[in-house]
Amino acid sequence: MASIFFAFGSVKVLLVGLVCALSVAAASAQESSLLIYCGITMVRPITELARAFEQQEKIKIIISQGASEDLYRSARKSRTGDLYLPGEPSYRSKYLAEGLLGEFKVVGYNQMALFVAKGNPKKVQPDLKELLRKDLVLTIGNAESGSVGQESKAMLDRVHLYPKVVSRAAFLMPDSRSINLALKRGDADLALNWRATAFFPDNAPQIDVVDLDPQVAKPQALLLNLLTFSQNPTAATKFMAYVASGEGQAVFKKYGFLDNSRTR
Repeated sequence: MASIFFAFGSVKVLLVGLVCALSVAAASAQESSLLIYCGITMVRPITELARAFEQQEKIKIIISQGASEDLYRSARKSRTGDLYLPGEPSYRSKYLAEGLLGEFKVVGYNQMALFVAKGNPKKVQPDLKELLRKDLVLTIGNAESGSVGQESKAMLDRVHLYPKVVSRAAFLMPDSRSINLALKRGDADLALNWRATAFFPDNAPQIDVVDLDPQVAKPQALLLNLLTFSQNPTAATKFMAYVASGEGQAVFKKYGFLDNSRTR
């Protein structure tokens, strides 16, 4: 009987050792990777910088892309991930009290503009009242899902046009990508969208920008936030500094964003 109990005891020791080994391996995997929640508008520069950072630091970076509101809710629910980059700074002020957003870096600026088909065939003028034209099919962002909708609402509320524009809109889109797709498919004649996306290679041949007065379309800071539950805050902080550096800002400018020089 003594030998039987000893055998079971050995199995127990082996199982405990296996669980410990798996826990160490899981922790090691977390420490050698980063998860970034990135608003759709900024995915391209962040992806390019992430690939370069992976080579430099020998670390894996996973990018979860989507509408800014949806991404925050996902991070809050899962309590996993390292960085959060929404398309509009109000997401930080809105959720800071919840304690999930730590330190941050300004990694550029974006601003809103009117979007039209290439060549501006409908002769749209640089005025928000153009959004009320009855001869145009209009699309704007949904204020409940992403930064483009939230900023559209804020802009239009300032000039007391939001209810009228919403009632005129044929579609309320969740993000900047879907707005651009509607324009490119010919489903809409006019849109309000984040300016930088018009200069992406797959959009530029079909979309033109009608710039608004900067006092109307105020540049909005892009804030790269460290999540307070990050499993790898050292690498995450280093990536934040890299994106905010001159090298990182050159990439953002390449994709049509304003750099963060105004904060230096």
